[in-house]
Amino acid sequence: MTLLLVRRLPSRLRTGAGVQRAMLLTGAVLTGLFVLTAALGPLAAPYGHAQLREGADLFGSQQHPDGAHPLGTTIAGYDVLSRTIWGTRTALLIIVAALLLSVLPGTVLGLVSGYLGGRLDRLLVGLADALYAFPPLLLAIVVSIVISGGRSSLAGGLGAGACSVAVSFVPQYFRVVRAEVIRVKAEPFVDAARVIGTGPWRIMTRHVLRNSVRTLPLIFTINASEAILTLAGLGFLGFGIEPDSGAEWGYDLNRAVADVTSGIWWTALPPGLGIVLTVLGTTLLGEGLTDLADPRLRRRSGTPAAPTDGAGDDE
Repeated sequence: MTLLLVRRLPSRLRTGAGVQRAMLLTGAVLTGLFVLTAALGPLAAPYGHAQLREGADLFGSQQHPDGAHPLGTTIAGYDVLSRTIWGTRTALLIIVAALLLSVLPGTVLGLVSGYLGGRLDRLLVGLADALYAFPPLLLAIVVSIVISGGRSSLAGGLGAGACSVAVSFVPQYFRVVRAEVIRVKAEPFVDAARVIGTGPWRIMTRHVLRNSVRTLPLIFTINASEAILTLAGLGFLGFGIEPDSGAEWGYDLNRAVADVTSGIWWTALPPGLGIVLTVLGTTLLGEGLTDLADPRLRRRSGTPAAPTDGAGDDE
């Protein structure tokens, strides 16, 4: 579904109206730049994420921006531009890990619960409600302490952030998919599949599931934003990734707090902008994809919207 929406982006940008088109375009550009920077990080960054010297010469602490260091250096002597670029790779990794740990189980549980109903459905709904009581950041701190005593390697920090986000967002995927499954399974095309002898598993996967995930792209992007913010919160509070294990924007912001009060702006501004622009881009892209997926939310541009009923998708 998400790949189909991405393929429709060019036509949506031509036919969208006003603010909707601007939101989608802005989100697509910001998210594309984020992914491109993460993919090309080793080539784009002038230095390594934990590099402190070039040859025999140390970079120096809190050096002003210059030709060798376009964004200056941190109090620890790291190149700010390199740390910011390498931080995009860490942010992309936490997004992928969080999505894998939350989308798949949430979708499967929502499908099974909504289609089968009964005691299993009541049990899963109760568990989902209970999981809402866990704040993601607090849970991430606990998981980080359990995994590595609060001072994490790259894998430990990503694992703590991804697990905490997954626990918080599995109930959301579960609720959304379950509600759609309950609606879709009452459609005539599902009854027709039962009449001709189609098995329950094939009905669930072939007919019900594909028509129950239309609203997930927005939740994908909310999850992505929450994953980045959770990891940044861990780093800012001192429970994140060690600087020699990986670059992480929250940690760099934590170390730059004292610099700001001393008038040193260049150590805090780049990682802060990285967080803001990435979260803004994924959020705007999610809003645009949701508008693209549901023709009822579109501003019509003179042509009738395509049919969206489940039967049309399964013909």
